[in-house]
Amino acid sequence: EMLAQEHAYYARQAAQKEGQDEVVNSSGWSLWSIIQIIIIVTFLVFFACGFDVSVVSISAGCILMCIAAYKREKFDPRPENTDYDAEGNPLPPKKTYDLDGNEIQPEEEELVTESETTLTEVDYGLLMLFIGQFILIGSFNDTGVPQEFFRLTMGSCAGQMTAVPCLYWFVLIITILSNIASNVPVVQMLAATFPYATPYDWLQVSFSATVAGNLTMLGSAANMIVAFQAAKVGDRTFTSERHAPFGIPSTIVSLYAGTFLLSTFHYIPECSEKLGRCPGGENYVEGKVWDPSVGNEE
Repeated sequence: EMLAQEHAYYARQAAQKEGQDEVVNSSGWSLWSIIQIIIIVTFLVFFACGFDVSVVSISAGCILMCIAAYKREKFDPRPENTDYDAEGNPLPPKKTYDLDGNEIQPEEEELVTESETTLTEVDYGLLMLFIGQFILIGSFNDTGVPQEFFRLTMGSCAGQMTAVPCLYWFVLIITILSNIASNVPVVQMLAATFPYATPYDWLQVSFSATVAGNLTMLGSAANMIVAFQAAKVGDRTFTSERHAPFGIPSTIVSLYAGTFLLSTFHYIPECSEKLGRCPGGENYVEGKVWDPSVGNEE
């Protein structure tokens, strides 16, 4: 399938080069690009203001889809449905005949709707990958193995996993797990393992899991998506061997430098507001340290 897509890509490129008499270079932004940027910036503003992420995302997606559909119907040229061979030569249209041998004239092709276009671009294999990961991790969490694993590996640091020097050991464990099971399932696992973690704990988890995913190709689904998309257009050089010489040292340096900066200059609570353990809360007791996995005093 990848080879067929690659051949079709090169065929289209060859056909476009042969059919172009003039090359028009446009350095300015089109009206549609400006509208899309405004909508995306507005989405980010609403997201930063704390509005419901699902509502804002769905609303922005619907608006963008409607704009794209209007542009496709009113302004874009009709799609070219000419087929090409491997050398880029156009293939003649297929003729159809009725029972009497008369040629059937093709009807005028209807414009493809935005929904049809969007559904064909959905990566269903990737969706199934994430669905399978979430189901697997959810079932795995119910066994209690992740909780026991973190207690054994963290040892005495289990109750203060984001306190220096335990923090650096905790980051190492997240890095290893993220490159075995990918970073998204690891975060899901931690959500069930440490239900009483503080906002600062989750800030460190978010940073560590995100950056650790760049250590190897398997660390993040984004790396595999990029490799597959590159292969579809004929570039098969994005491999684990090419990724490792840059990915491993840059990830380690970025990970521990960022961890140090976060632990030194963060302005996020190191206590759970929800459980009332911050100053002024009903369960606040000065000098107490709480175990994030069970919510008990250490």
